[in-house]
Amino acid sequence: MSLPLQLSRPASGFRDTALFRPRCVVLVAQADIAEARVLAANLASGGFKGVLYSVGMPAAGLTEAGSIATLSEVPDLAVLCLPAEALEPAMQALAERGCFAAVVPVAAPDLASICARTGVQALGAHSFGLCLPAFGLNASLSHMHPKPGRLALLCQSAAMARAIIDWAAGEGLGFSHIIGIGTNQGLGFALALDWLARDSAAGAVLLDIRRIKNRRMFISAARATARTRPVVALRPGGRQGDASGTTDAVMEAALRRAGVLRVESYEDLLATAETLARARPARRTGADAMAGDRIAIVANGQGPALLAADALIRGGGRLAGWSDAEAETLAMALPGATISNPLLLPPGESHRLAEAAALLAAIPQVDAVVALHAPSSGEGEVAAAALMAAARATRGAPVLLGWLGQGSAEAARRQLGQAGIAVFASPEVAVKGALHLALDHRNRAAAAELPPRDVLRLTPDRLAVHRILQTARLEGRMSLSEQEGLAIVSAYGQAVVRGETVPDVEAATQAAERLGFPVVLKLSSPDLPRKTEVGGVVLGLEDGEAVRHAASAMLARVKRERPSARIDGFLVQRQAGLGWPKAHELRLRLGDDPMFGPWIGYGRGGTTSDFEPDVAFDLPPLNRTLALAQIRRTRGARLLEGFRDLAPVEFDRVVDALVRLSQIAVDFPEIEDLIINPLLARGAEVVALDVSVRLRPPGVLGVLAIPPYPAELMHGWKARDGRELLIRPIRPEDAEAHAEAFRQLTPEDVRWRFFNQLRALPPEQIARMTQIDYDREMCLIAVQQREDGPDRTVGVARLIREPGSQTGEFAVVTLPDWKGQGLGSHLMRRLLEWARAQGLRSVTGQVLADNRPMLGFVQSLGFTLRRSPEDEDIMEASLAL
Repeated sequence: MSLPLQLSRPASGFRDTALFRPRCVVLVAQADIAEARVLAANLASGGFKGVLYSVGMPAAGLTEAGSIATLSEVPDLAVLCLPAEALEPAMQALAERGCFAAVVPVAAPDLASICARTGVQALGAHSFGLCLPAFGLNASLSHMHPKPGRLALLCQSAAMARAIIDWAAGEGLGFSHIIGIGTNQGLGFALALDWLARDSAAGAVLLDIRRIKNRRMFISAARATARTRPVVALRPGGRQGDASGTTDAVMEAALRRAGVLRVESYEDLLATAETLARARPARRTGADAMAGDRIAIVANGQGPALLAADALIRGGGRLAGWSDAEAETLAMALPGATISNPLLLPPGESHRLAEAAALLAAIPQVDAVVALHAPSSGEGEVAAAALMAAARATRGAPVLLGWLGQGSAEAARRQLGQAGIAVFASPEVAVKGALHLALDHRNRAAAAELPPRDVLRLTPDRLAVHRILQTARLEGRMSLSEQEGLAIVSAYGQAVVRGETVPDVEAATQAAERLGFPVVLKLSSPDLPRKTEVGGVVLGLEDGEAVRHAASAMLARVKRERPSARIDGFLVQRQAGLGWPKAHELRLRLGDDPMFGPWIGYGRGGTTSDFEPDVAFDLPPLNRTLALAQIRRTRGARLLEGFRDLAPVEFDRVVDALVRLSQIAVDFPEIEDLIINPLLARGAEVVALDVSVRLRPPGVLGVLAIPPYPAELMHGWKARDGRELLIRPIRPEDAEAHAEAFRQLTPEDVRWRFFNQLRALPPEQIARMTQIDYDREMCLIAVQQREDGPDRTVGVARLIREPGSQTGEFAVVTLPDWKGQGLGSHLMRRLLEWARAQGLRSVTGQVLADNRPMLGFVQSLGFTLRRSPEDEDIMEASLAL
């Protein structure tokens, strides 16, 4: 048995290794297609170590075959440059030969359907192609051969790919993978990211991304990749389809939760690639280190240093500080320097820039160092040489270099870049690189947050909400009344203003008397979502006569301006928010995005909020940590601390309101839109005054991009010898315990489950095993909780659903000192219960034929066994659910 799981791959059908580690490639092409000639030339001249064939056109360096059927060996990968009508016959012929991986660099309007019919999985359509420089494979439309390196590029645009390749060549950077997703009809980002998460050859990952197909698979794969390396994304055209910027902001929120750094421009993408490819973030501890934005600046001149400091403050970073003892050390090491931040070297001391940067990098309160060099007489070469030497020896915070100038500086920048230093042409861009490191650090921390399904401190009245929604459905309504909306948030513990719904003017007057003056009068109409536009809201009504007059005037105005509007009556509320200091008006919104599904927005509220947008976005589910971070991303967050006539607010109360809204999104996916505006906040008082709710069409449910952590599967268990364990789904923070558990396996256990001997598991594989999408995979672990040390993982059962099917593949392990206790059986039975609840119809697994303990174990659970037709040393176990 093994830990973690290395799933077996089918002997037939698509295999990711065929795509990303091919040994035999065939170009199936029509010679008059321009892309075919480029691909043939690149394949032939790339230095591929495997076998290259061509079908349909002669190509120098490729062995020509008359047809796919007559190829002398089965290709792993096919590159198809054919007219649209010829694609399906070619893909069918490939499938018949046993080739199920393809690249389609040309138009293919129906590619997704063709893939489904033939079983061949393809990158495309309009894929840039596939480059694996370390293996000499250049099956791409590139204008040059990319050099091997650590960058990985996943792109939808061929033009962007060529531009980035060209830039990298000038910077001396190389690539581990270049993968053209194209129009994303076939194989998409999720599969490529899943591979990169496991491939130690890949360093920083760059994404050119316009659309994704499966939100959960993308987030899951991106999170797994970002766990062990930086991932940076650029989204061209994000504002064209939505000028408000909401869709773009939701994508940024989704990427943030996946641990991906979103940048705004091509220039930022290149600067970030420069930084992340060459700078390693500092490993700092403590609460103040969480932001990662404490920057030290050192320069050989005051002007560049001040520009950098300004850029840092504008960008939201902090000038790092140091203790008196550290300042004394700096002063002794750098006589004549101004020992402040920025630190300025005296004239003629530019050659000591590297020494100063190294000293600053060693200070624990420094997260990154920006070292700036302006041209100086006779010192440039000496300073550059010192920096290259220091870069190899420096420990602690990363050093980013701004080497200013052009005529004498360009060659030095190139030399420094080739030495592995992150070097930039201006102070501002160097600072931006440091801030990108900080943002990447925060995003990857956010990706580790996995809120459970239930995060509220109280149990909401879900039945009351269900009744409200059911009533609306029975009445054929998609929109709820304001009072119904208030009742929904009230059922989740949110304080709401007192109010009554009444049918007419006289009833409104009587309700006001009962509630007590002053009151607010609101028109109730399903056809008037913005009541203020027709004078449908009146504040500060002090007596019954004022209510009667306001109600009559409202009805007359609506009859005149919106004669077709239906009027259901009025909502009378006790006026809130009076007194001094003033309360804050906030707005919370649950919305829906076509690509990433439900989202939550937080910002300033009131009638002018749309014209003064200050909104932070995130995705449900939220926990308190994520909700607080969302609030603090707004400019107005500081106002909640109190400002002039605005009252201070207890942040925890606003955090609670956001978490409640998130819980509603989790519990009732039939709600498409819910807006609380305003949410009145003052001190400990946070009250919802107005709530609007819109439902999805009948039968349509929202799908969260991030599934909640399935805490409901957590339970205790007692072994036969009385020892107790906690059984729960795996979490990202289990990575260290997972690796330790593998080290405790016997060599025989390792061979039985991995089908070979492994001494250790790489960090990439550990991350992939501990960061999972709970929709397509479940991993239950048995945890031995210890008071005298870290918790210990002693057993694991894992089940992965086969994509697009109702079948899953399992593996189970218990450590040697826990065998014979019934733990493996308990884990598997709980796993099979989960599989049934997910609608799976069968579970399968592969076992080595000499693994008699495992064979007997699965038979005891009801599995049937048969010898694999592809390998007589493997037994296939299957169970119908």
